[in-house]
Amino acid sequence: MTSRFARPGLIATCMTLLLSGAAHAQVSDPHLAIQPRTAAETARIQAVTRPTADFDKPAPFEANQGGAGTVRRRGDPQAFSMPQKNLTFQQDARFNIGNGLFERIWVTPPASTIASDGLGPLFNTRACQDCHVKDGRGHPPAGPHDDAGSLVVRLGIPTGAGPADLKALRDYISTEGDPVYGHQFSDLSVAGVPAEGRVQVEWRDADSFDLPGGERVTLRRPEWSLQDLGYGPLDPKTRISPRVAPQMIGLGLVEAIPAQDIIALADPDDADGDGISGRANIIWSPEFQQPMLGRFGVRASTPTLRQQAADAFHNDIGIASPLHPEPWGDCTPAQVECRNAPDGLSPEQDGLEVSDDSLDLVTFYSRNLGVPARANVGAPQVLRGKQLFQQTGCTACHRPSFVTHRLKDREEQSFQLIWPYSDFLVHDMGPGLDDGLPAGQASGSEWRTAPLWGIGMTEQVSGHANYLHDGRARSLTEAILWHDGEGRASRDGFAELPAEYRAALIAFLESL
Repeated sequence: MTSRFARPGLIATCMTLLLSGAAHAQVSDPHLAIQPRTAAETARIQAVTRPTADFDKPAPFEANQGGAGTVRRRGDPQAFSMPQKNLTFQQDARFNIGNGLFERIWVTPPASTIASDGLGPLFNTRACQDCHVKDGRGHPPAGPHDDAGSLVVRLGIPTGAGPADLKALRDYISTEGDPVYGHQFSDLSVAGVPAEGRVQVEWRDADSFDLPGGERVTLRRPEWSLQDLGYGPLDPKTRISPRVAPQMIGLGLVEAIPAQDIIALADPDDADGDGISGRANIIWSPEFQQPMLGRFGVRASTPTLRQQAADAFHNDIGIASPLHPEPWGDCTPAQVECRNAPDGLSPEQDGLEVSDDSLDLVTFYSRNLGVPARANVGAPQVLRGKQLFQQTGCTACHRPSFVTHRLKDREEQSFQLIWPYSDFLVHDMGPGLDDGLPAGQASGSEWRTAPLWGIGMTEQVSGHANYLHDGRARSLTEAILWHDGEGRASRDGFAELPAEYRAALIAFLESL
């Protein structure tokens, strides 16, 4: 495939495509205090992030995936729970306080423990850490006796009408929640409030691949259903989208990548003819009341970590915060017992259930979880796998490196060369992964390119090797073979490799 990393004038072209007719809508990074780059810095960045043609040795600084904040690579489940190495003593203390809030077990109101008061009334988990166990990936239910504790089910009805400020954006689709069950399905509830039901999955065989060397791989596909519904049937138009909790490392570095650097990689009309038409998902920020680049979530539908934390408090735990002050969480007017249940609003928490300061502490914790160093970065097999990763076209979406903004107030994320292996765009991955629930400019078959740093440590941290947005892939090989649509050519290139070369490519992924 043709490289997409150097396209003269593409930033201007993409901004014209995205914002035609909406001159007042500027995609920027209003949450960051930015020091503009000089022309010399821009030239240095272009040089250092240019794809390598030398596979005889590692690239300079490649082992430090998270820049100066990279942490040592541990061999235990705590490998994703370390603060960035370049935090100050005071920042370390703030990180630890945020960690305490991240691990806090919330209790049913009213309670004497004001700082932990406000759970529910409907919820999926009682603590952030319950979903993001050890700050790693969640997993789907393995069978009828396994719960969905680290998985959420999003609900939605596409409406086709976006906010007024986004009407000029191409293909923007808004969604409404189910009229009874809201935007997220909750399988737990406080006493006196019926739970919404339970999540069930049946695993079926899907496509099979006969790979060179005699290896046969059969993919599995999930059949999801919502059982024991507590408030009657869902609306017939409601679509469901199950998603496992993502790993937490490197999020602050992702937030610090300049929006224009991500937008510059977009090619919505496949102008270069390489079969890759990734799109930046420009969404509405309720926090800043303006269009922003989506970076987080499986469809890049959240622009900032603070909003992501507030959304999780609201939908997953039912906690009122400055961005979601409703004490009933995702309960709809049709859920009367839920709307009338006691809440944990208190003056000590700014009249909410989690105060502005507490939300900032949880955000700080999420922002500063360190990325582990690469393993075996100079091993011949890993270097060969890196070359094959590029030759099969994987880097067309899994872009190796970026340099973050120069930031005036976040030195720990400022001007860092990082290696996330993602373009943070959304790509059409084909009908097999289409769940029918769009988000902003992302359709039901479009998914954000997942960052690959730390992927080789998934089983070590999370105790399983499940991949993709709903955990259907049971190995890295299966995850690659699920690629279709824009990823089909790379999938086929991998599937045609001799066994020795496939093993090298997997070794490279496991080194990340």
